[in-house]
Amino acid sequence: MADPQALLDRLISVIKPREQLMTAYSGGVDSTVVAAAARMALGRENAPAAIGDSPSLPRAELNEAREIAQRLDIELIEVQPNEQTDAGYIANAGDRCYHCKTNLYEELSTTARSRSIQFIANGTNADDTGDHRPGLTAAKEHQIVSPLLEANLHKEDVRAIAEFLGLPNADKPAAACLASRVQYGTQVTPERLDMIEQAEHLLQTMNFRGLRVRHHEAGTEPVARIARIEVPAEQLTRFADDALRMQVVDELRRIGYTYVTLDLAGFRSGSGNVLLNTQRSDSQD
Repeated sequence: MADPQALLDRLISVIKPREQLMTAYSGGVDSTVVAAAARMALGRENAPAAIGDSPSLPRAELNEAREIAQRLDIELIEVQPNEQTDAGYIANAGDRCYHCKTNLYEELSTTARSRSIQFIANGTNADDTGDHRPGLTAAKEHQIVSPLLEANLHKEDVRAIAEFLGLPNADKPAAACLASRVQYGTQVTPERLDMIEQAEHLLQTMNFRGLRVRHHEAGTEPVARIARIEVPAEQLTRFADDALRMQVVDELRRIGYTYVTLDLAGFRSGSGNVLLNTQRSDSQD
């Protein structure tokens, strides 16, 4: 692996010519590294970060993002995107992320213009160009720049920079928005997002890490609400403990789930996209 200082210098060299830059910030390691590098390259006044606060962002994630920004002396702007009123977002077809990012980037663009800031950056890195990522289309349409991608920095490079800078989220697992847990075709509503947030928070208090609670629904009224729990493979054996297993079941039923299931394949980022890939294959037969 390259020297972290050299990687950081490469990132700063991409950012510095822009003079003013607002980072679309989530509190994840990618956008934090971009925001930190922009702060170093351009100074506090010229490098604010902006976070979209909506029901799809867990409260714990928002609070952590605020703490990290304060620690790094980065000005944090909080905006309220309007994706919850966007019919395309609510419908939750395969392009949900496009509608989500479109609403976010529109809010950030308005904020940036009010401050005469020309450039908005996201945390897209060189590993993010595959899979199903409609949010990248929204970024392109809104002329969002991607300093990590421009500097050809991969995820391992980003984490190396974060560790070098002593960032508290250097080894933080990826944390997509809560809406990504809702199965495609099921409407995204604040009520469903709240159920997911409660369920994941419960598992986190039980020391599960890098997890997802995928939300599925089946049938007509009464609808069966199914929690499909994904944890890293090495944590699966913990569910052999009967007391822990039943506590999870009881608590998730209290939250509103009819059935509580454990995905034996373990955690996989973007596992919900399997259905989309299957649909594409069927359409090509």
